[in-house]
Amino acid sequence: MEILIVMVAGLLAIAAASMLGDRIGVAAPLLLVLLGIGISVLPFVPEIELEPEWILAGVLPPLLYSASVSMPAMDFRREFGAIGGLSVLLVVLSAVVLGFFFSWVIPDLNIWWGIALGAIVSPTDAVATSIVRGLPVSKRVVSILEGEGLLNDATALVLLRTAIAGAAASVSLWGVLGDFAFAVAVAAVIGFVIGHLNLAVRSRVADSTVNTVISFTVPFLAAIPAEELGASGLVAAVVAGLVTGHGAPRSLSPRHRLSDAQNWRAVELVLEGAVFLTMGLELASIVADVVDDHRGIGSAAVIAAGALVLTILVRAAFVAPLIRWLRRRAARGESMKPRLSDAAGRLDGTADDYLFHGRRRAPSAGQVERFRTRIRRGLADIDYFLAAPLDWRDGTVVVWAGMRGAVTLAAAQTLPEDTPARSLLILIAFLVAAGSLLLQGGSLERVVGWVTPHTDDDNAEEDNAQQEGIRRLLIDATTEGQDRSAEISAQRSALLDARDDGLFDADSLERALTVLDAEQIGLELRNRPEG
Repeated sequence: MEILIVMVAGLLAIAAASMLGDRIGVAAPLLLVLLGIGISVLPFVPEIELEPEWILAGVLPPLLYSASVSMPAMDFRREFGAIGGLSVLLVVLSAVVLGFFFSWVIPDLNIWWGIALGAIVSPTDAVATSIVRGLPVSKRVVSILEGEGLLNDATALVLLRTAIAGAAASVSLWGVLGDFAFAVAVAAVIGFVIGHLNLAVRSRVADSTVNTVISFTVPFLAAIPAEELGASGLVAAVVAGLVTGHGAPRSLSPRHRLSDAQNWRAVELVLEGAVFLTMGLELASIVADVVDDHRGIGSAAVIAAGALVLTILVRAAFVAPLIRWLRRRAARGESMKPRLSDAAGRLDGTADDYLFHGRRRAPSAGQVERFRTRIRRGLADIDYFLAAPLDWRDGTVVVWAGMRGAVTLAAAQTLPEDTPARSLLILIAFLVAAGSLLLQGGSLERVVGWVTPHTDDDNAEEDNAQQEGIRRLLIDATTEGQDRSAEISAQRSALLDARDDGLFDADSLERALTVLDAEQIGLELRNRPEG
């Protein structure tokens, strides 16, 4: 009965925090962390300690899967250079720098254990970065942050395992690189296969409720085999989600996708809220362990503050050249645009002479079309980067929005029992994560207001241009004499082709697809037999 009461109270707290956060303009995760901390210090509340595997294996895969399903695959591909740099290179760099810092300030802690703690506090939290979604920032910034949060946990956990192994025995650089490559490659293959199997199976299930229940198993069907093979279950869940999100509009009916969206949103709300509430509730237990070990809580707070400052500085030092590289890449694309446009024009004319001049065999229709598609997508990519160039303002948001979260605490609790000063390391990780959420998350809206100029008119003009382009596309896709059902199918196919080519931004396409889905559901309801 007590467990049931706690669960009901937790659900009510999550719902209340979500409603209150919208009213007062404070992100619900921050309110839940503060609420958990406040409850944990009450004298009559027992110590709460959650098994880290519940978070790493039970909570993260569905959360990352759900986030990756909703992330446009085209944006993920376009921003993969920045996402890969932040989720791999920055995590490694931060872990090493923090490793030297921790081994210097914590007595009797060697460099390997320092890097292990550095790996724990280095990755940003995909759930924590959800705070930035409701702020007026560049859509590119949101895509970069969300993509980083999807992948950097895997880097950190592989690095954590390597550092723990290094503390016990020697490891080689090539061994580390090999482990990481294996963990990612095998997980990507498993996620890709599971994602396609998911769509193939669910496209044959008529009942929307059953279809959604099957979707709840997908992240675990991807993550569990990957973990059993020594790969990253989180990467497998993310890849399965990207495949599902990209293919669902073609494979699943509007009713299935609507059921998925509604039910997964409820799952996200409960799991996210539970993660942050539990994070705050565990404070008393963590502090008690440090007191029992006769280690100073004050020194842990000072070390955590230094580590948090260091993570921000290292991130800023990495993001600054990253933004410059992205701008140079956009400039190179702009210089290439005339040649690509010329190539596209020639393909529309004499493709045979242009592609295979002097060769004996003429190109096949498929070869010509593939080359035409590559050029069309290349031009769309260039327009995408030129339409929203990133500058120091966007870089500032990327730096300040890099918050740590419950993943850091869960990873810290996986440290072996014989880890030197284990309780102290866990408390430091907690303080870094909580401090990051409260300091950066609590001030992010203000920082965005300082550095981001108000561009409502420009945004409205761009949205209008996008909507007009989509309207013309839908008109062109309509054939006279079609019944309404065939017309909707043709329009949806045209929108998805435009999505694959990157001709319109993801939000505009999503709105148009939602309208078509609503029209199709309404048509099906009107034509459904009575009784």
